[in-house]
Amino acid sequence: MFPELAQLTDLSLLLLRLLVAAIFVTSGWSHVTDPKGRAQSIGMSPGFTLFLGTAELAGGLGVAFGVLTQLAAIGLILVMLGAIQKKIFVWHTGFWGEKASGWHYDLMLVLMNLVILATNGGRYVLWK
Repeated sequence: MFPELAQLTDLSLLLLRLLVAAIFVTSGWSHVTDPKGRAQSIGMSPGFTLFLGTAELAGGLGVAFGVLTQLAAIGLILVMLGAIQKKIFVWHTGFWGEKASGWHYDLMLVLMNLVILATNGGRYVLWK
């Protein structure tokens, strides 16, 4: 219907990558800078929380700068699948959630990373 919008594909993918990166870098930073506090809030060990935060930081920066973009997206998808598993089977959180955010948020991030994975992040990347 609007074929001229196709020229915005690479810019749209860049903006999507930057949004995904902002979410994961800020989350990862909070895990890395306070692993004990974050570990308590997510029900994991401080060591695993530190690992998780490092993975989120590395994946977020990879997606942002377009460095090994597909590998970074795969890593972030795995992180979010773990979060979905925890919310559904451990915390028994519904799709929309009640007192906290439901797993719909995590599913959106999985799909956003799937788009990044399938497109390799578009043209504006540093290293494929």
